[in-house]
Amino acid sequence: MKIAFTTKGTEWDSPMDPRFGRTDYFLIYDEEKDELISIDNTDVAEVAHGAGPRTAQKLFEHKPDVLITGNGPGGNAAMALKQGNIKIITGAGTMTAKEAYDAYKKGDLSKF
Repeated sequence: MKIAFTTKGTEWDSPMDPRFGRTDYFLIYDEEKDELISIDNTDVAEVAHGAGPRTAQKLFEHKPDVLITGNGPGGNAAMALKQGNIKIITGAGTMTAKEAYDAYKKGDLSKF
């Protein structure tokens, strides 16, 4: 299973970014390969409108099964993610990516 995290950095100890559409980075953890990769999303910082759907499109390219974030995506991005069959998990906005992963595995986060 591939799990994506909205983060402010590129490592397990990076703080989670509570935002989806304007997150700085995605960390994607492939549990089967035990591999962590980072995707730079800082190019959306200057986008006036449509950052959420643009970010969703970037995420689709990496085919995660689960997205863990802080507050959850906005309306248009949420619709796109649901159509892409990505399970959205919220409530990790004050954690590091590793803490969010551990909380998800324990069932301590909320389904969007």
